[in-house]
Amino acid sequence: MRIASENAQLGLTELDLAVIPGAGGTQRLSRVIGKGKALDMILTGEFLLADEAKQLGLVSNVVPQRELFDTAKDKATRIVQKGPLAVQMAKLVVNKGYDADMDTALVIENLAQAVLYGTNDKKEGTQAFLEKRTAAFSGK
Repeated sequence: MRIASENAQLGLTELDLAVIPGAGGTQRLSRVIGKGKALDMILTGEFLLADEAKQLGLVSNVVPQRELFDTAKDKATRIVQKGPLAVQMAKLVVNKGYDADMDTALVIENLAQAVLYGTNDKKEGTQAFLEKRTAAFSGK
């Protein structure tokens, strides 16, 4: 999840320094926006404006600059109210399953789900839902 202000510019200019983007920049970018557009950005050093970055899926939201912090804070607040183990597992399953074939990705998902079904947080979440109250997750 990436949120950008409407005046954001995103780019990779490492080739100007005679190096390539590191920390997975070449691999992650090409998987998000496609090989051709990633090569274009990397080789030319040209920047994407926020709206084009959203169209390409590089950012999920574009908001006015004055709303950027509050938007990010609101999203983070919504996430931390969820079961922490489920949040960790969801991230792991999406990230590891994304580059795997579908059968492998589904096995990863099923294993994660099986682990979560045995947690105190799952029991608390279900009970809170039935009692129409906010869950008090313990991370266990």
